[in-house]
Amino acid sequence: MVTHLRYGNTNTFVVSGEHGSLLVDTDYAGSLQQFYKAAKECGIKVADITYVMATHYHPDHMGLISELMSLGVKLVLMESQVDTVHFADHIFARDARLHYEPIDESKARVVTFEDSRKFLDDLGIAGEIISTPSHSADSVSVMLDEGVAIVGDLEPYEYLAGYEDNEMLKADWDKIRSFDPETVWYAHASRR
Repeated sequence: MVTHLRYGNTNTFVVSGEHGSLLVDTDYAGSLQQFYKAAKECGIKVADITYVMATHYHPDHMGLISELMSLGVKLVLMESQVDTVHFADHIFARDARLHYEPIDESKARVVTFEDSRKFLDDLGIAGEIISTPSHSADSVSVMLDEGVAIVGDLEPYEYLAGYEDNEMLKADWDKIRSFDPETVWYAHASRR
């Protein structure tokens, strides 16, 4: 089951399974109170969230990860994200009011794409996590067997008409379409 949380500029999702749940993306640092409110409205407590992951490490997708980790939520990093965890640290450091603490990646569980189906299956979630690097080298998408794709900042499929020469975007969409999703959730737009 996928629950859409909207509390800032970035769509975030709680994917729930029989044995745990995965929060996909957070908003910008400093939005924890808005997160709490949105989660409460959906009947979700922080204690209900087993893992958190970012579709990529731009500031509007990972700003709450370190705070959630301090509350007991575990971080999962995909193999392509290990070197990008601190991409936004300097951005958050400019605003002391955010009280941003950098992510301690030594506490993260690193998962390979090959093992992502088993990782999700252990939570009771049917699906896998795939690399979709056309937006950024660390971008990933969550593909659920129930017909849902969570694609972060991936350019919409319709944009291929204007970017026929963008082989990376085409390759990403070829992978996603191979799962035959019925619903595609974007980080900054409504679903299609």
